[in-house]
Amino acid sequence: MEVYYTRKAKNDLVGLPKNIQKRIVMKIYFYSRQENPLKFAKPLKNSLEGQFRFRIGDYRVFFDLFKNKIFILNIKHRSKCY
Repeated sequence: MEVYYTRKAKNDLVGLPKNIQKRIVMKIYFYSRQENPLKFAKPLKNSLEGQFRFRIGDYRVFFDLFKNKIFILNIKHRSKCY
């Protein structure tokens, strides 16, 4: 699957420490290469953040899935997203 980052997601990612940035990007890459990346995701009840989220350490990656494309909407620390 192809992965696209919104401007908000890119800004969220740039604001993080380099080691966390690398961990998040590598994990998203891993998920996107799986046959069914949704088995690693949790569907969200409130679709204002997106349809799904990945949990990567203390961070949550909110995304939408559309026609074999993953659109990363934003990345937040778990203390700031719920």
